[in-house]
Amino acid sequence: MNSIYEVLLRPLITEKSTLVKETQNKVSFVVAREANKQEIAKAVETIFKVKVTDVKTCLVRGKMKKMGRFFGKRPNYKKAVVSLAEGYKIDFMGGA
Repeated sequence: MNSIYEVLLRPLITEKSTLVKETQNKVSFVVAREANKQEIAKAVETIFKVKVTDVKTCLVRGKMKKMGRFFGKRPNYKKAVVSLAEGYKIDFMGGA
């Protein structure tokens, strides 16, 4: 990858990822398919100024969806679950 800003595409904010973030201090991201674990860890540490202890990745297959009488498919994507060191956290919502 050329830039660290091309590695992280967006945060993955779901009920499950929010619960894991609060209980286990792990944050989920949708990342570029070509990115490896070292590039993901470096990008998160540089952008958010945190210490990363572990990175887990998986490829998520898109679901088949029906729209009326037509079928479509959601795109495949790569998900990364990043474990943060004790004392560090990332807040996407910016609340108090």
